[in-house]
Amino acid sequence: MAGLSASLQAQPSGKPIEKSSFQTNLFNLEASSGEPFRYSATLKNGSGQARNYALAAKLPPGWIASFRTMGSQVTSVHLEPGATQEVSIEISVSPNSKPEKYAIPVTAVSAADTLTLNLEAVLKGAYKIELSTPSGRLSEDVTEGSVEQIVCTIKNTGTLPLENVEMTAQTPPKWEVTFEPAKVERIDPSGSIDITARVRVPDKTIAGDYVSTFTAKNQHANADAIFRITVKTSLLSGWLGILVILLAAGLIYRLIKKYGRR
Repeated sequence: MAGLSASLQAQPSGKPIEKSSFQTNLFNLEASSGEPFRYSATLKNGSGQARNYALAAKLPPGWIASFRTMGSQVTSVHLEPGATQEVSIEISVSPNSKPEKYAIPVTAVSAADTLTLNLEAVLKGAYKIELSTPSGRLSEDVTEGSVEQIVCTIKNTGTLPLENVEMTAQTPPKWEVTFEPAKVERIDPSGSIDITARVRVPDKTIAGDYVSTFTAKNQHANADAIFRITVKTSLLSGWLGILVILLAAGLIYRLIKKYGRR
């Protein structure tokens, strides 16, 4: 986070005996999406009477504010005459918020006056990418010696466009994977696109479970999807195996019949 050094003093709407205030030295903060804004302020009761100040913030839709004093979360602060209290303000941002500067008025309200602290939150854009399948299923059954098509879905879950997204794969030795399209020029925020992966399993691959990792990436973000691919023996190979066994059994039978009594 970066901040602009300044000192803000809120003016009470009532007329206390002395000057009450709600101040901070850092009123303008900058953060990325998903990162909270944290401010430190000082609340002063300058009047001659004890007062309870209710704390609140006017926020954009989906944002949440919390207040802490002495390590505990609070919604109000009790101050004796002339007393001050440090107040920590934490603001969490909605993931759907657009990158821009937001004005956030924070108030401390008592029965006699209202103190307002005008904060600013500069939300930076974020690059985020997600890789899965349309159904969310990350397993496939394939036959050795065949080509299997797997549809992958690339989603832009960030607040900035994703450009020049490429797909790559890590597979068992001698396997081949090609993607169509091999590169995506642009995916806007909240957008998605389907990619077809063609997985070629070599002949005579031993039946069993194998792991392949597909990756979607550009210069700002990347995401992996780990697939469990179950290889099955082809029907032709199975029949050939049975035929070889039968031929071997027949040959042994003939040899035993011919030479067994000698």
